[in-house]
Amino acid sequence: MADLDTRPQASDLAGEPTTEVKPRKRRWPRFIAIILAIGIAFVVYAYAFETTDVDLDEIQSEDRQTQLVRILRALARPELLTYERVDTNLDAQVMMPCPAGGFTPQAPDTSGPYIVTDPTCVEPGAPLDISGANLAANSRGDIFLLTPSGARVRLGDFSTDADGSFRTTINTRERPSDEPQTIRAVTAVQVGSIFNPEQVPTGEVDPETGEEVTVSSPRLSQTSLDTWDKIIETVFLALIATTVGTLIAVPLSFFAARNLMKEISVTTTGLTLAILGGVVGVALGLVLARFARAISETMDDNLGLVVGLLVLPVAIVWAVRWALPAEDLEPPSRQTRALRGLVLLAASVGGIITLYLAAALLGTVGEWLEGRLGPFDFLGIFLVSVGDILALLVVAVATLIIGGVFMFLGSRLGSALRAHLPSGLVRPLNLVFAAAAGATVSVLLAQLVAWLYEITSPQTTIWIPALVGAALGALGAALIYRRESAGIGLTGYYMARTTFNGIRAIEPLVMVIVFVVWVGIGPFAGALALALHTTAALAKLYSEQVESIQTGPIEAIKATGATRLQTIVYAVAPQIVPPYISFTMYRWDINVRMSTIIGFAGGGGIGFLLQQNINLLNYRAAAVQMIAIAIVVATMDYISSRLRERFV
Repeated sequence: MADLDTRPQASDLAGEPTTEVKPRKRRWPRFIAIILAIGIAFVVYAYAFETTDVDLDEIQSEDRQTQLVRILRALARPELLTYERVDTNLDAQVMMPCPAGGFTPQAPDTSGPYIVTDPTCVEPGAPLDISGANLAANSRGDIFLLTPSGARVRLGDFSTDADGSFRTTINTRERPSDEPQTIRAVTAVQVGSIFNPEQVPTGEVDPETGEEVTVSSPRLSQTSLDTWDKIIETVFLALIATTVGTLIAVPLSFFAARNLMKEISVTTTGLTLAILGGVVGVALGLVLARFARAISETMDDNLGLVVGLLVLPVAIVWAVRWALPAEDLEPPSRQTRALRGLVLLAASVGGIITLYLAAALLGTVGEWLEGRLGPFDFLGIFLVSVGDILALLVVAVATLIIGGVFMFLGSRLGSALRAHLPSGLVRPLNLVFAAAAGATVSVLLAQLVAWLYEITSPQTTIWIPALVGAALGALGAALIYRRESAGIGLTGYYMARTTFNGIRAIEPLVMVIVFVVWVGIGPFAGALALALHTTAALAKLYSEQVESIQTGPIEAIKATGATRLQTIVYAVAPQIVPPYISFTMYRWDINVRMSTIIGFAGGGGIGFLLQQNINLLNYRAAAVQMIAIAIVVATMDYISSRLRERFV
């Protein structure tokens, strides 16, 4: 019978309580679900054990345990210090063969280390027991036979216990003599201690002073010195990677923020002309960069550098102020606009020349400082490197800036055409512009594919992509013609996020293999790999922080008529600076730890040294590197926590 739920209820007839019978909910479906879940979990974990080759018998293997104990003991004794050791000779007299009446040697001095033989005389080749006492605990040594003729024969070795004693049996050699022979135990005694270091002579003579060279015992081992050099290299490798990655990730993060990108839209005409203008701008930037470089090379003498860097910036500032006045009292004529455009173009060329001259000046000053600063020669080398980097970046900066300007001008031109031309004329223009933009983009992508896969056929790399791109561009323009604007912000958002996710999916350990091939084995390859991964990781974190900001300040700034750049500067930046600092410091900590891994692939840093010691089974040296890594990570965690407490 089912369980009953009896509760008093008011009676409609007699006013007396009655009992309403309600069946309780059955719990067996839930019980069955729990049993099924347990069964599924059992099967999953059983398969996981099978897949991961869990073998408890191997863990209990005596050989495995012996190797594990050996490694753990080696790791527990890091090779931080080097002690000088002095050989100590302990002698005992023995006769071979036994003379008539036996042989009684001189009694040893038991106040210090000593050895005795048992018996004191044996037949040549017979076994002999040797025992010692008062030696260093847990030390090792060798046992020799010193014959009257001066020969030295090794008979065996020994190991002392925790009390500094030992007992061993050796086999004497067939070396009979009528004179007493010497059994010598040779062991190395450690000199000095951490709290009482001693100076030990090395036996070498300083050629300048003529005095015997002495060394301190104990002293930092060569492993400790090498570890110090590599851990410093690791920290600064991570610093450079974090700095470069942060500088690139900050502007890119705004393109991956959905709340900022979703509102960006442009007319169809403006979009197509922006694409075409960007391509033209990039090509023009390359031409202007080469032209400016040729001019700067004619001014590479000292006088030309000084005059150029003094005159050109002033002329550029004057030209920009004239071409972009704060306010026009009268609308400028076409001739004035054209002249202003030419002046801005000339100012752009002058700016590129100035950058090239600055790079040449840095290189000249750096070369002059090299060899004159003593231990600070690295400052001159740094200036030369900065000059080389600036010279390499000039082309990229020029093409990006000029390409961006032409994209903006193309977008503004498209919006103006859409607003002032009749719709009957705008539609065919849209089709033409879209076809040209589609063809251009397709050809550029085809050239990239052709370079990767070594395709040389013009039909495959130019004509077919151009026709397909033109058809797709014209079709897209026809489909979205009636829209007032096309939302390109989300397209850029998805492209940026996809790029960042793709880069983050590749571990720096894989990236460094490529960079090692490019720049060679060393910390530079590691810094490049970490910088690339840092850029993608920080751009994602930064963009997510931008997406979580409050919308109130943004709406308030927009209500004043601010531009998009002004909105980012005054409404977005104040909200994201503290978390940006926190993410950056945390990424530096991550890069320090990653540096120990990429060193295994030739990326420099302490990981390279750690890999060598592990491969050579030198676990005592590897323990020093592990301690250094732990200290650095703990120190950086403490510093970053204090900085976050202060600034975040």
